[in-house]
Amino acid sequence: MLRIIGQRLPRHDAALQVTGKLEYGEDLVRPNMLHAKALYAKYPHATIKRIDAGGAWEVPGVEGIITHKDVPVNRFGLSHKDQPVLADDKVRSWGDAIAVVAATTPEAASAALEKIKVEYEPLPVTCDPLTAMQDDSTLVHEGTNIAAHLKIRHGDVEQGFAQADVVVEEVFTTQRVEHCHLEPHVALAEVEKDGRIVIWTSTGRPFQYVTQLARILNLSMNQVAVKVPAVGGGFGGKNEVTIEPWVALLAKQTGKPVRMVWSRQEEFFVSTVRHPYRMRYKSGLTKDGRIVAREIEIISDSGAYVGLGKATLTKAAIHAAGPYRIDHVKIDAYLVYTNNIAAGAMRGFGVPQVCFAHECHTDTLAQKVGLDPVDFRKRNLFDERGIMPTGQEINAHALRTTFARALELSGW
Repeated sequence: MLRIIGQRLPRHDAALQVTGKLEYGEDLVRPNMLHAKALYAKYPHATIKRIDAGGAWEVPGVEGIITHKDVPVNRFGLSHKDQPVLADDKVRSWGDAIAVVAATTPEAASAALEKIKVEYEPLPVTCDPLTAMQDDSTLVHEGTNIAAHLKIRHGDVEQGFAQADVVVEEVFTTQRVEHCHLEPHVALAEVEKDGRIVIWTSTGRPFQYVTQLARILNLSMNQVAVKVPAVGGGFGGKNEVTIEPWVALLAKQTGKPVRMVWSRQEEFFVSTVRHPYRMRYKSGLTKDGRIVAREIEIISDSGAYVGLGKATLTKAAIHAAGPYRIDHVKIDAYLVYTNNIAAGAMRGFGVPQVCFAHECHTDTLAQKVGLDPVDFRKRNLFDERGIMPTGQEINAHALRTTFARALELSGW
């Protein structure tokens, strides 16, 4: 008899939640704790000529200031090591931080930011990914604005279109979306007596964080600990390193615990967003409503940095053709640098964008051949055994069962 699977299991933190006793990141307080604030870029794209933080030290209560010169390894990322902890040679978006101050009060830290002088040389700005892909476009990073080009090939798409009686092409776009979790980003760092740095942060990926933070701080992994209090929402928005290196470096510099809590304004202007996609779908059909060929182009606006963008786009490309039997599929997916705020993980990892596109496209196809959209889907859905364009085999029984149940519940 199953004791776990299929049984209702009580949440271990439910009582703490309803009684208000659950401890979130902003509830963490330490004796002599300092408060950190960051100075962000004045331009979305500019060369940094000079940073002068001297005046900030004169503000009463200021005990620590860091710039790129204080970061042991000032580039991080997952598939691409392209993001600075603090901007050095130039800024690439509004979300780039130039300096971070630690002070005895948040007000003192904010006052100190106003004393930091940064000399910029503004550069042309690239905000549209289609423009960014052109050869003569302003480069966000050295080399090319195309950070990744993913390809999936299944069958011979030209042969498939030659067999089609009807060819339909459409373009779909989705917007950037902010996660807007109730709890903002928050992190607290403290240095233990043996020199180990302990970082408390609101994240769902502590093991991934500790790997990146150890590299940034130039420490072995046993010298860095990442601990997670209760997380007040994330939805993918707390999957990538943000403020953790700043508080760690300031704690090490000052010898005191340092905490940083983003404002709601910072959440909207600095944190990652869902990737905006431009998706071109071209499908070939027979007169009886069978999809025989599909060509897809996805252009993802990565913003200034890649982060989890390549992983997100990979998942999007794998799912882009939909749950349909199509003998000939060609997919090209491009991850493109722009000077927009960096995009990152969000619920579904790129799949919601392509699902929106391929299901809207499916309705159009059904209309073109004069079929009810349900009947059209039934003709093209995977059978018991479905083969994805990547060659992956899936058991599609649950797909058809779920589809039938959805129709029943909707009263179609």
